[in-house]
This record gives sequence, C-alpha cells and structure tokens, in this order.
Amino acid sequence: MVKRNVRDFTEGSIVSHLVAFAAPMLLGNVFQALYSTVDSFWVGRFLGAEALAAVSVGFPIIFALTSLAIGLTIATTTLVSQSFGAKDYPQIAHISANTITLLSMLGIFFAFTGYIFRSQLIRLVGTPAGIEDMAVSYLGICSLGFPVVYAYNVAGAILRGVGDSRTPLNALIVATLINIVLDPILIFGVGPVPGMGVAGAAIATIFAQLVASVVALAGVFRTISFRRRFKDFLRIDRRITGLSFKIGLPSAVQQSLVSFGAMAVVSIVNKYGFVEAAALGVGNRLDQFTLMPAMSLSTAVSALVGQNLGAGKLGRVKETVASGCKLSLGIAICTFAIMQLFPRAVFSLFTRDAGLLDSGIRYLRSVSFIYIPMSLHFILQGVMRGAGDTMPTMLIALGALWLIRLPSALVMSGPLGLGISGVWMAFPISGTFTLIMNYAYYKHGRWASKKLVRQEAVQASLDDL
Repeated sequence: MVKRNVRDFTEGSIVSHLVAFAAPMLLGNVFQALYSTVDSFWVGRFLGAEALAAVSVGFPIIFALTSLAIGLTIATTTLVSQSFGAKDYPQIAHISANTITLLSMLGIFFAFTGYIFRSQLIRLVGTPAGIEDMAVSYLGICSLGFPVVYAYNVAGAILRGVGDSRTPLNALIVATLINIVLDPILIFGVGPVPGMGVAGAAIATIFAQLVASVVALAGVFRTISFRRRFKDFLRIDRRITGLSFKIGLPSAVQQSLVSFGAMAVVSIVNKYGFVEAAALGVGNRLDQFTLMPAMSLSTAVSALVGQNLGAGKLGRVKETVASGCKLSLGIAICTFAIMQLFPRAVFSLFTRDAGLLDSGIRYLRSVSFIYIPMSLHFILQGVMRGAGDTMPTMLIALGALWLIRLPSALVMSGPLGLGISGVWMAFPISGTFTLIMNYAYYKHGRWASKKLVRQEAVQASLDDL
C-alpha cells in the first residue's frame, strides 16, 4: 500500500496540479544542477580557465555513462504512475523493488567501466594536453560515485510516480548544502585537510550525492509498503525488467546517443582551445538552469498523463498538454530575454578571465535562441513518456542531433567560415527541427493508445509470486 505524500491527478484543477507538482521538481532540479555548478563556480573563479575546462570536458562522458539509468527511471515513473492511477498498490511495490535491484547492479558495472577507461575516454573527446591530467582525475572520481547516482535517480522516479516530488527535493537540499560546504574545503584545503583542486571538487560532489540517495531511498521505504515483498529485492523479474527496457531503452539509447553527440560537439570545440571548451562547459550549465522550468513541467506532464491514461481520462490528458505549453512558453520567453540583455552579468558569475568572458557572451547570445522551441518540445516529450510511447521521441532527438546539429556545426564553422560562432548557431537550428517533428507526431495521436499497465503486461508477474 502507498502511505503518504501522494497526489491523485485524475481529479481537480490541471493547472494547480502542474504547478504544485512541478514547483518542488524545479527546486529539485536546481539543487541537483548545483552539484556540478558549485564545482564550476569555485574552480572557474579561483583555479582558472584551464581547471574549469578540465571539469567541463568530462560532463558529456559522465552523462553517457549514466544515460541508461535515466532511461530506466523514466520507465519506472511511467509504470508506477499508471499503476497508481489504476489503484494497484501491490504492483507498485513489485515494480519498485525490481527496479531498485536492477539499477544497483548497473550502477556498479558502469562505475568500474568509467574508472578503468577514464584516460581513454578523456582522449576520445580530443582534450587539450594541458588539461588532460586534471580531466582524467575528475572523471575517475566521479565514475566511482555512479552507484549512488543511480540509487538516487531510481528512488526519485518511484516517488514521482506516486505524486511525491517533495521527498527528492528534501534530499537534494540537504546534499547541496553539504556540497557547498565541502567544495572549498576539499578544493583549497583547510587545516589538516590538504587542497586537492579539481579532485577535491569531485569528492565533495560524490559525498553529497551519497547523502541524497540515502534520504531518497528512506523516503521510498516510508511511502511504499514492501510487507511480504522483500524477496523481490533478491531476484530480477524478467517480465517487469523486459517491460522496463521496452519503455526505457529508447530513452536510454536516445540519452546515450545524445551524449555521444555532445562528445562530438566537445571534440569540435576543443580544436579552438581550452577557453572555448570552458565557455561550452559553463554555457551548458547555464542552459541547464534556464531550461529547468520546461524540464520540470515535462516531468509533471508525464505524471499527469500517466495517471489519467491509467484512469481512461483522455480529455484531461489534452488539457494537461495545453496548460503545460502555456506555462513553459511564458517562462522561456523571460529567460531568453535575460540572456540576450544581460549575458555579461550572467557569465561573470563563473569567471574573471576576460577572454573566457567574451567567449561566453558570444555563446549565450547565439544558443539562447533554442530556449523557446525547446520549452514546447519538453512538454510534448512529457506526453509521449507519460503514455510510454518513447520510440518516436528518441528518433526525433537523434535526427535533430546527428542529422541537423552536428552537420550544421561542421559546415558553418568550416566551409562557411563562421568559426566557433557557427557551432553555437547550430544549437537553435536543431532545436527548431525537434519541435516541428514532435508537434507533428503529437497531432497524429498514436501515443493516446499506448496505455501500458494492463493485466496481460504485468499482472502475470504477480500471479507467479
């Protein structure tokens, strides 16, 4: 049985549900991003552009090695939310136990993979020789923390599936405060604690993530009753796992190939030197912050769509889409205006280097055009994920990246002679393509027939227990 902090999205005001669910999600995303952003602040402001570039080049590699967890946790939220809409509480417990075990095993595997091949991965993205050692150190330490990253993500996915976005937020608040305190201590050294530079930043981040995972998992065990179901943690249910991969693998593949594409972009940018690499790293973090409202609303839309499809209320699903688009677009227009009018003030938070600051301003004024189309894309993507129809969104995202963004970046920066500005301009071009294709698929309406939690899909697993 589900006990606490849950929301029934099949009744009541759509807008109220979206705001109430997305607001703590937004704060949670902000605190989650602060893990790496706090690192960038201390490293960029006090260790210099070289150290900041070393931290930045590892980000797409870390993203690639955690992408499978992202895909499977998307599947977890979909299955749990639809089970909650159907009021099938034993099924929620079974899905949760199976996913926690599965993600724990995968986290350990990718931790060893990332650590063993850390040097090869850093060289793969063409990292400048002057920052290679620092980048290898940062990536290796972060890789060892993958099990706790996976644990937090799966716990958060389960809680969001039953409408509880507050517990993951509380976990992130505590963890972020710990990271803020530990970062300067471990980076610069205090008393008997030696200064460890970028390695200290990585250690502080991993310890903070450990705290977040413990708090979030405790929330899962307080919220969901696993009575007589603890044996589910000791084995992998092939049917549930298969359904999880069916839903989550397209998103995982999408995230992996997106991260590989990001690594390709980093390789292009690295040819222009570590200053442009650092500008890309900081710019990506700023983009992450500015797109967080849309991403949070997307997660809220997924939960509402999942529950209402589970309850057979298609009318409320369409109302959710309309409300989500209006909220997301309004916020995106505001963030776009800020980046166009005040790019120097924003970027100067991360550096005092004049050359890096000029590069960052060029980045923001070009790339911020992506905010408006992506704000609507995330809402439509949330609909597909809530319905479990993730394959089209994967194909669209991959097409935008590999067929539009990368070729555009290569052509505009090379043959057209635009240099690094051509790379930045490729971002909004691919974002516009993504929106157009997602909207066309949404209007087609096939996603509406994708309700996944049915007796024949999952109940057979429960009958075998």
